[in-house]
Amino acid sequence: MLPLRTLAAALLVSAAPAAALAQTTGAQGLISYPPAFFAEQRPVTAYDMVSRLPGFSIDTGDDSVRGFEGAAGNVLIDGGRPTSKTDNLEDILRRIPAGQVDHIELIRGGAPGIDMQGKSILANVVKTKGGGLQGLVQVGQNLAYDGRYKFGVRVEGSGPAGPGAWEGSLRYGEGIDDGWGAGPHVRVSPTGAVLERSDIDSHGNVHQWIGSGAYEAKAFGGKLRVNGRFLDDHYRSNELNWGRFQAPVLQSSGERQDRFQVELGANYKHELGPRTSLELLGLRQTEDYSYEAGFRSPPDIAAFSLGKDISETIGRGVLKFRQSETLSWEAGAEAALNKLESQTAYAENGVPIALPAANVTVEEKRGEVFLKTVWRPIPAWTLEGSVREEGSAISSDGDVSLEKTLYYTKPRIAATWAPSANTQVRVRFERVVGQLNFDDFVATSSLGTGVLTAGNPDLAPEQAWVTEAAFEQRFWKKGAAVLTLRHFALSDAVDRAPIYGPSGPFDAPSNIGDGTKDELQATLTLPLDRLIPGGELRGDATWRRSEVTDPTTGAKREISGLRPLEWEGHFTQDLPRWRATWGLDAYGAWRRTYYRFDEISTDKLKTYVTLFGEWKPRADLLVRVEIQNLTERGFRHTRQVYAGPRNTSPLDFVDDRDIQVGRMFYVRVRKSFG
Repeated sequence: MLPLRTLAAALLVSAAPAAALAQTTGAQGLISYPPAFFAEQRPVTAYDMVSRLPGFSIDTGDDSVRGFEGAAGNVLIDGGRPTSKTDNLEDILRRIPAGQVDHIELIRGGAPGIDMQGKSILANVVKTKGGGLQGLVQVGQNLAYDGRYKFGVRVEGSGPAGPGAWEGSLRYGEGIDDGWGAGPHVRVSPTGAVLERSDIDSHGNVHQWIGSGAYEAKAFGGKLRVNGRFLDDHYRSNELNWGRFQAPVLQSSGERQDRFQVELGANYKHELGPRTSLELLGLRQTEDYSYEAGFRSPPDIAAFSLGKDISETIGRGVLKFRQSETLSWEAGAEAALNKLESQTAYAENGVPIALPAANVTVEEKRGEVFLKTVWRPIPAWTLEGSVREEGSAISSDGDVSLEKTLYYTKPRIAATWAPSANTQVRVRFERVVGQLNFDDFVATSSLGTGVLTAGNPDLAPEQAWVTEAAFEQRFWKKGAAVLTLRHFALSDAVDRAPIYGPSGPFDAPSNIGDGTKDELQATLTLPLDRLIPGGELRGDATWRRSEVTDPTTGAKREISGLRPLEWEGHFTQDLPRWRATWGLDAYGAWRRTYYRFDEISTDKLKTYVTLFGEWKPRADLLVRVEIQNLTERGFRHTRQVYAGPRNTSPLDFVDDRDIQVGRMFYVRVRKSFG
């Protein structure tokens, strides 16, 4: 075993040749990585390159929020955000061939002229200009532990067309839901006496079509890009529960979900002068969704159905002014119209059961104006300030009739101190206002586990004053470590509470008052070339602590659904001589607990590990093999169910399901051309 000092020295000299290709520009905190930096990894797409940036983890954004401003990820394409919310950022990067990447910029802490979208670190993929026809064909096969076989195919292309350029993608895929499997189920009384014991056998499968396309050209004195995407998704699951206590009993349940989504977008950029630019954006998306669930435990039968029609229309304009090399301004406005129509039905043994907010039509008219500035008074300091004013009018018709208007002012200030090119200290303080989730407005069910949740259109968005401090240190040329601490002072926290309908109380998402949340996040990129030639270790971990007041008991507790610990680790070794890469991806175990008025349910997911290998015999051919779920990760769901409200009723029973999932094998062949 190497002595500690020798080990440190070995790591210190690792990665020097490749990392020397990275360049820190005159703008403090901006590092440029040319394709040569990634040469040993033999990347195929821009995603492969971005995922290898030292000290950087891809954040794909949140497409569930309404509006465009708050849905941003942390990767830009040619200095701008993709004009899409439903098109996953990872998929967009995978559609960009590595040969079309001129360089990638890592922007740390902000820079004049760059909208950081509220992020402390961004990656900007700068593409080469021009180029001919390019494309790829990819075929994948997945074999599950229980013999299920799934197939996927992907076709992509891009190239010049007339005065501009086009790109398109069509994909068909079948998938296996690894949250379903087989395992024991037991229900016990408060004294530990066994009330039920059974064996569960469950499966979940999905198949979907996804198509996307875009065209970009010079128009009206500027640059215009139009894009479109559709998703046709179908999910099915079923569960058999064989009783083996007292008389044998067979319980069965099943779910089916169908979703059809369409999105159209347009983005126009125009240079009004050498220091002034205008950007206009329009986005329209629609979704038709249906869900059906059934549960049978002879002689009882339960059925639940939900249908939703969702639409969103967004218009946005931004005016940017670069006053100097060290000072920039940005002003703009955004308007959005959102609409949800839902119809819900629930019946037990054929008898309809009324649910709160079962059939509602919700409409939100939302507007926001904003002003942002970035100033670098001296090379070592970058200051960023912004203020946004948001207003929305929400109305609901049907089972729940209401109208309300909400206004929020959202200031933000951030500062970055870079005493050297390798060291940064970042702080920020801002008011964050969450987006109301339309899914919280309608009822949902999980009949197999006995949970029924009502909808609640009368929610207010959660607000938080956020304080953040981060320390970043880059070392050994390719290494980076980032430590971030965040504190959230919450008001109108969204959690669980009972609401009352004609059939009695039901659990529902609700505002429960003030609270706090603290996060500690650590990110590490550690080169291992000297000890393991071509080796690299990457990791990310987040610890969370929270406190709110339980609306049922009045006691302090953690926030429902919040995971106290999340972590992931990735080891890769590049083998240039063999034109290959292999590695391990580990996604750590986690826990989350929901505190409903009449039960406490806890989900535990075990650690998931994938062993993979990639071989690139030619520049245009890639073969990837994976053994997924090496640890045979399982999923455990435990419910403590009370006879009534938890503050006044005794514990009725504890229900435990321990689902085990086996290994899966995956093969992918990718052929590119052009």
